[in-house]
Amino acid sequence: MNQDVIIIGSGINSLVCAALLAKKGKKVTVIERYPVLGGCVQTEWIEGCHIDTYSTAYPLFVTSAAYPLLKDDLEENGVEFLTNDVPTGVLMSDGQYCILKTDRAANIAAFNALADGDGDRFAAEMDWVNQHADILFTILGGELMTMKMGKFLAKYVWKQGIGQASENAQEFLKSVRADLPDHFQSKALLANLAPWVLHSGLSPESPLSATMAKVTAMSIEMVGLPLVKGGSYRLVDAFKTIIEENGGRFVQNMHVERILVDKYGKAEGVVLEDDSIHLSKYVVANVTPTQLYGRLLVNEPKVSKKVEIQARNYKYGKGNMQIHLILNEAPNWVQPALEKVTYVHLTDGIDDISRAVNEATRQELPAKGTICIAQPTALDPSRAPEGKHILWIQVPECPNYPVADAGGALGDLCQGEWTDELREAYADRIIDRIAAYIPNIKSATVIRKVVSPKDLSRANINLVHGDPYSGQCSLDQYLLWRPMAGVKNHETPIKNLYHIGASTHPGPGLSGASGFLVAQKIK
Repeated sequence: MNQDVIIIGSGINSLVCAALLAKKGKKVTVIERYPVLGGCVQTEWIEGCHIDTYSTAYPLFVTSAAYPLLKDDLEENGVEFLTNDVPTGVLMSDGQYCILKTDRAANIAAFNALADGDGDRFAAEMDWVNQHADILFTILGGELMTMKMGKFLAKYVWKQGIGQASENAQEFLKSVRADLPDHFQSKALLANLAPWVLHSGLSPESPLSATMAKVTAMSIEMVGLPLVKGGSYRLVDAFKTIIEENGGRFVQNMHVERILVDKYGKAEGVVLEDDSIHLSKYVVANVTPTQLYGRLLVNEPKVSKKVEIQARNYKYGKGNMQIHLILNEAPNWVQPALEKVTYVHLTDGIDDISRAVNEATRQELPAKGTICIAQPTALDPSRAPEGKHILWIQVPECPNYPVADAGGALGDLCQGEWTDELREAYADRIIDRIAAYIPNIKSATVIRKVVSPKDLSRANINLVHGDPYSGQCSLDQYLLWRPMAGVKNHETPIKNLYHIGASTHPGPGLSGASGFLVAQKIK
């Protein structure tokens, strides 16, 4: 069957791209190697509870350029995003806590109470983001290597002046460690803001991390942390219905063996594992560069040696662990103010985060890694039967192949692999730490499921080495250089073949932005 567009993979970027193209009248086929659609947007059912296996909150999607174009269709197909006024907070080991609300005035008052002037300085930093929103969001959400972007940047420099534009660029590039302590005195406020850079694949020392922390804080203050009522699967189901009702189709449990390229260097379709050939005018690949150039286009003469080498040298980041708990009573926080907070980070701030990132990078189990606890049933009771509660726990600073334990106790189990025994032992340590903040967590837990970095890599081919962000977000693999310097935007050396997903600009975050950008290119 001839199609206008074949899309490889069914993550959120693929679904956004397919829905927008199908609504424009294009014949679209989405091919997914796994039985279940959605990529990292998955829900599983355990003891009557709806548990989001990987991602669970979607602030970047509801603030994306694609969302207004799809909002009505999604709502018509049952998607309802739920938020509250206390989306995120932090609890420190000394009992200090800080909550970021969706109310600017309330945040100013609360942060001023933590340290004199911190609330006013927070407002000033949010105003700074607004002041630079045009340049920041154009770069973070647009195609970078285009004449349109060149003209935009030239106009920006002309209006600002070279000196001021240079100063602004310097500010944009600052790290959390270099910048945030200059603005805030409260350790609790710093600890509330800093761990959010981990969710962008960055560390407190990363260039751009201060800007990303502020942009994230502003986004959360604006829209909260939206969860899909009933579970994230409803978002995937709604996309599937939209695409199919507009003439699109899905092929599931079938992987693509290679991309077909004609003698003129133009993509013309794909070959599947069953040797069937599917022809199309365009191919959109939601894969890593490792897969694209090392497997799907292997030995393709139109791909230069330079691009092959860059793809082979593409780097992946730290691993990630997920712990899912079902409780038979509500979590009893030592700070009751946190009972309804959607995401709570357990950390003492920048130094702890930096240390844990460094230890994980050296393939050590962090002695005191950051713990992120989401409370889906505090926001959406429909996810569990009456009397049951869900905790969605993320441990974002994990080694890919642990060889040592910075905490000392689990060193004998660290043999360069996440064995089942190590996975459960490290999860035990995480739960022991959480018990200091939620004393009833052990007695109330009736079901526990742990997903290690090894499990992540097995579950999704794009999560190489258990990296949930499909590639390091260091400056040399970010912005203009994501995924690689040898390609531009979402184009490839093959005509009519586009590359999307977290490995491409603007990177991870489940915004659907790369799918949106490519959908605009295909006429």
